Amino acid sequence: MASNGAPEVFTVPNILAAMQTMRSGDNEKKKVAMDFLGHFQKSKDAWTTTINILQGEADAEAQLFAATTLKGKITYDLATQISEADLPALRSQILLLLKKFAPGPKPVRVQLCVCLAILAIQMQTWKDVLPMVVSTLGNDVASHACILDFLRVLPEEVTEGRKITLSEEELAQRTTELLGDNAEQVVQLLINYAQSSAAAATNPQLFECITSWLREVPVSVVVKSPLLGAVMHGLSDDNSLQAAAECLGVICRETKDVDDNLETIQALLPRVLELRPRIRALVEEEDVEGFKAITRVFADAGDSWVLVIAREPQHFRPLVDALLECCARDKDRDVIHYTFGFWYELKQYLTLEHYMQARLQLVDVYSRLVDILLQHLAYPQSDDPNQLDLFDGDREQEEKFREFRHLMGDALKDSCEVMGVSECLSKVLSAIRLWIEKYGGQATPNSVPHWQSLEAPLFAMRAMGRMVEKSESHVLREIMPLLVQIPVNNEKLRFAAIMVFGRYTEWTASHPEYLEPQFQYIVSSFQTDSQEILRAAAQAFKYFCVDCKHLLGTQVDQLQVFYDQILDKLPDPSKEEITEGVANVVGAQKTEDLYRLLKLYCDPLKERLMLKANTAVDDKAKLDLADHINLLTQFVQSVVPYLPSGVENPAVTYWQEVFPVLSTILNNFIGFIPICERVCRCWRFMVISYRTAMTPLLGPLANNLAEGFAKSKQGCFLWATSAILREFSEDREHVDESITQNIYVFFEAQATNVLRTMSDLLPIDLPDVIEDFYRLLIDALLYYPHKLIPSPLFSPIFQAAISALALEKQEPVSAALHYIRDLLTYGGGNPAASSDQLGGAAGAQTQHIVKQLLLTHGEELIKQTMAGMMITFPRDCFADGSGVLLGMFELFPTETTNWVDRTIRMLPAGTVTPVEANRLLSKIREKLQGTDSASSRQIRALLQDFTNTYRRRYVAPRDGLGQLEATRFHFEG
Repeated sequence: MASNGAPEVFTVPNILAAMQTMRSGDNEKKKVAMDFLGHFQKSKDAWTTTINILQGEADAEAQLFAATTLKGKITYDLATQISEADLPALRSQILLLLKKFAPGPKPVRVQLCVCLAILAIQMQTWKDVLPMVVSTLGNDVASHACILDFLRVLPEEVTEGRKITLSEEELAQRTTELLGDNAEQVVQLLINYAQSSAAAATNPQLFECITSWLREVPVSVVVKSPLLGAVMHGLSDDNSLQAAAECLGVICRETKDVDDNLETIQALLPRVLELRPRIRALVEEEDVEGFKAITRVFADAGDSWVLVIAREPQHFRPLVDALLECCARDKDRDVIHYTFGFWYELKQYLTLEHYMQARLQLVDVYSRLVDILLQHLAYPQSDDPNQLDLFDGDREQEEKFREFRHLMGDALKDSCEVMGVSECLSKVLSAIRLWIEKYGGQATPNSVPHWQSLEAPLFAMRAMGRMVEKSESHVLREIMPLLVQIPVNNEKLRFAAIMVFGRYTEWTASHPEYLEPQFQYIVSSFQTDSQEILRAAAQAFKYFCVDCKHLLGTQVDQLQVFYDQILDKLPDPSKEEITEGVANVVGAQKTEDLYRLLKLYCDPLKERLMLKANTAVDDKAKLDLADHINLLTQFVQSVVPYLPSGVENPAVTYWQEVFPVLSTILNNFIGFIPICERVCRCWRFMVISYRTAMTPLLGPLANNLAEGFAKSKQGCFLWATSAILREFSEDREHVDESITQNIYVFFEAQATNVLRTMSDLLPIDLPDVIEDFYRLLIDALLYYPHKLIPSPLFSPIFQAAISALALEKQEPVSAALHYIRDLLTYGGGNPAASSDQLGGAAGAQTQHIVKQLLLTHGEELIKQTMAGMMITFPRDCFADGSGVLLGMFELFPTETTNWVDRTIRMLPAGTVTPVEANRLLSKIREKLQGTDSASSRQIRALLQDFTNTYRRRYVAPRDGLGQLEATRFHFEG
């Protein structure tokens, strides 16, 4: 490895030494070695060095590294580092290496097969790929393994290897030559191999090969050939069961277009059903992996043929029964989840009127499925009725079980839709009554026997909640009185009952006679010390308050006493939930009572807030203070009376009393970001909730936001500013023109402050500010285009946006790109805003200003956008980046083509060949000659393909982007 600036030397001993260092425990040396090996993999020396390692006697790990490096070189560097005349020699080297590694190790052999496949795709003059590979590798057993590996990876690399630098036309031609023209020959090769020996007939590689080629060979050809018999035979052998099952599953999936494959499906159905006796046998043998494999086959068949099952339920009933048997025999819940997709898809058809007859024939299947699911939902049994930890402390297993129950809950919902909700709820009711009958009398204050059998139907009922209509008036009337009697001394049962009550609050709102006992059950649950019960109770309490707020109006004063007593006992998320609940109840009361109720509920919160502010010295206390501000925000969001314009809003009257407290807290904790964010969030929601009624607070609010940003440089102040800009824009009703003008002046002052900050600091130090700034500017451009576009700030804002594109974080880059895309629309005939001020001469003037700006800074925009798409943009920004390029091509086709050309010529030497660059520009100019609207979109696709290909081949250079480096933004305002 090089040191002290010496050039790096990539010899075999150096590479092996670096690999040895990677196994050591010295992190500093490992980092140096990693950088060294990374440079090596991109160097020209890597070609000969990797081949030398593979030809030598290095250990298996070094050989695998060399083979993987060679694969990367062929994928990314073949066109730029190897001449066409040297390709046959490279091919010969790889074939020789394949002969050497035919016996193994398998990972190295597979990587070399991938190398050969990728070379075959790019070496367009190589027309006899398959014959040459087969004849060169020979006919011994080791060579067969090598040939099978090559046959398996070839279709995968051709159809999924989008990293290869061929044009679409070249790739399509090569696909035909390598796959389409060889399909028949490959099928015959595989048949011959399968029939060559008993070992060959059960070789997993055979079935992996068939699976790989099924994307090229018509499935009917395979089903009619001896290969199907080979697959079925492979299912009977433990060695090949997994591969054969996967192969048969893919065969079934290839018949998904059932109307085109009816004959093939009829041939496959009896062969698949032959496997049903294996279900019981594998379960009795406790062969979990085999049971999974067979279940996946049935599930693949069911998923693929679900339409014909709905058409001919009687004919396909054995397949449905086989899937049901897999569910029923799955005592350890290992395979049932494979069937969930089938039950969902079948339900989608059975609930259509057209398939009503099939629904009648299969409704009993779903009824049995519900019985099975109710058994699977139960927690594991225990001899000790008080034992609640049934997973021996294995939290991962317990969490897995909980997640799995929710998946089963989805299957229960499917069953509800087929059977009807009342029928499903009746099963829940029967299970509850059965427990009461068998064990209810044995329950004591200290023990609940077999609680698992009661908890499971409660969970099922909770899962079905979304399916139950408010009008259901039979089964629930019987269940609800039973639930309020659920023993409260068992935490699991109490939790389950609380969650059920919380899920059915809409039904309870329509049946108020059941409200009081349920609500009291929830309220009494707050007296427990269990954090899980407290969280559940808070969530249920919230839903009761939201859905039954009009019914709880008579208790609004008593609720405040309870709220004030319980609040400090709860974890923070639960505090917000019960606050949201009581705030909804307050918000539902008469307008004339709102001021009194806000004071009743929020004055204690305000007092807590001031006390916390006076004692908050460490970060933990400050975070607690920040979270407490959110409780006031809940009232701001929920207590929103509807009043005619000009009438004093009692909520705003109250918040005027709270505003100075928030302002003081903000000033005192301006350096603590979470507090700044929570205060800004509260103020933002005040503006959103009360809109123009907030006019009395606009002055102090604007001053606080301006001072807050100036002191803290935090984006949250811009986020709150955007709400004011939107709600008091000129197109809003009942907004005085002078207020609108003052708000725009305030916005410009904020924008000037941000531009100064962006001039002083690098974008990498301001990602959140940049994101919030350009979100704000999107609103400014939408609501005030006639003021922003002629403004002296318009050009520096655009230049700052271009400099922000150098960031590698998704949110700020997306915001800047969205702003630029909106801005581009004002240069054409369809601007983002349809403001009256943009008509006639004003509109033409606006368009002229935007076009002049783009002509002045367009080349920098194109350069930075393409650099981002090729090197720095996060993946989620690609679509917006290509949208910017498309917009520029639509406005300035000739100029943008030239800017793209110059940008490509700036790329580091050797990363793009002149042929590739010229091909791209030629295609762009060709598309520009087109007169239809699709031409621009085709150019966008061309640039996306080019930048995607470049991005896959190269990472950002470690020594910077050279000429593509972003220009530093400077602002003189």
